[in-house]
Amino acid sequence: MKTFQKVLLLISALLPGLISSAQTRTEKDLLGEKQIPNEAYYGVQTARALENFQISGVETNFYPDYVRAYAMVKLAAARANAENGRMKKDRLEMIEKACKAVIDGKYHDQFLTDLYQGGAGTSANMNANETLANIGLEMGGHKKGEYQFLEPHDDLNMGQSTNDVYPTTIHVAILLHNDKVVKEAKALAAAFHKKGDEFSKVLKMGRTEGQDAVPMTVGQEFHGFGHQLDAAIEALVHAESYLYEENMGATAIGTGITASPGYAEKCAVHLAKITGKPMKLSSDLIAATSSMQGFVMYSSAVKNFAVTLSKISSDLIFLASGPRTGIFEINLPALQPGSSIMPGKVNPVMPELMNQICYKVIGNDATVTVASRDGLLQLNAYEPVVAVAIFESQALLFKTMPLFRKNCIDGITVNEDIQKHYMERSVGIVTALNPVLGYEKTTELAKEALETNKGILELIREKKLLTEQQIKDFMDPAKMTSPQ
Repeated sequence: MKTFQKVLLLISALLPGLISSAQTRTEKDLLGEKQIPNEAYYGVQTARALENFQISGVETNFYPDYVRAYAMVKLAAARANAENGRMKKDRLEMIEKACKAVIDGKYHDQFLTDLYQGGAGTSANMNANETLANIGLEMGGHKKGEYQFLEPHDDLNMGQSTNDVYPTTIHVAILLHNDKVVKEAKALAAAFHKKGDEFSKVLKMGRTEGQDAVPMTVGQEFHGFGHQLDAAIEALVHAESYLYEENMGATAIGTGITASPGYAEKCAVHLAKITGKPMKLSSDLIAATSSMQGFVMYSSAVKNFAVTLSKISSDLIFLASGPRTGIFEINLPALQPGSSIMPGKVNPVMPELMNQICYKVIGNDATVTVASRDGLLQLNAYEPVVAVAIFESQALLFKTMPLFRKNCIDGITVNEDIQKHYMERSVGIVTALNPVLGYEKTTELAKEALETNKGILELIREKKLLTEQQIKDFMDPAKMTSPQ
């Protein structure tokens, strides 16, 4: 249906008169009349946006929660206006039916504006107003376009402006998306902790600055990865608090012109009930309409999560390097041949994919930063690109994390013989021997090991510094990797 509507719209714009009036309805706005396909629930202003902003091909409905967020915001506004005695009961009923249908996933194909658009989101807001009005009209027994019964501006946009609807809708959409991102992130962190338990008895050498450091277990290493993600997730959840504050009732610049007294407070209460999130009215609507702080803070938390995840991905690539000339301490699942020319090569494709997603998220945060900085006076006209950047980051992480978990983390195994070889030959274990042999003796051992290319344990056996039972006890992971 969506494609057919666009074709009709294009033909009517290029060749007026060619499309019969039976297939279209006439709507008008400030710029004049326009033919709208009869099947379309959107109206004249959406039609103009579809002609003006054919940019990315990514439409509002690409993110279903974004569409639902519009319906939630419009429903809260209508209920608040009704409580104030401004919205007629029959019109509220039509709006409620329309909004509930969209929240339930219906009519999403009518939310068509490109995510990139001029006008600070006016086209997206009008797409919601027109579509919900026409859905409500049909549900109320009227025809599309019979706006005398339910009007996109006077009813769906009552006491509102794009300047409060648009940012509030983006806040809600991000919050709905974040629930899903956090759920997948927690599952990924849990996968690392599971591997931590699985590898708790496997000794290895820890490394600092790429050099041998002191012993640890592979389990400690993987629990470390998990805890890094836990902390980043906690920051991601905390960042939601900056999005709970909204500016519905601010209207154009924050003064509340065209809104009725008490509407803003009532709207916040209804929005909290509808979304299930603790939404609250900003204490200064002029500041809230001008500032993008909530987006900046949330985007920063998403970036922090991406930085953490990228660091872990790179560590996995390094730990799996080889198989003969790298350190080859772990095995990543082999998913596909790694080369069109080198036989037998298998690449760490999932950590590489995860890294690329993280790079994109980090870049998107830079976009949010610059766009938020460049808003002018009482409004930031660059909110659309901020929404695009954050939505994309959330979607990429949400889609990639389960693949990374299932196709990589869950299947990691340890090369225990390699780990044991490194342990026995590493000079790094002398640090752990300090309490047993003393600093001077361990320093001599370290020097001799480096000069002779012998392992520390090999020298200890030659010099009979420890018995085999002492060596066995000493190599116990519980004694090697924690204070004794």
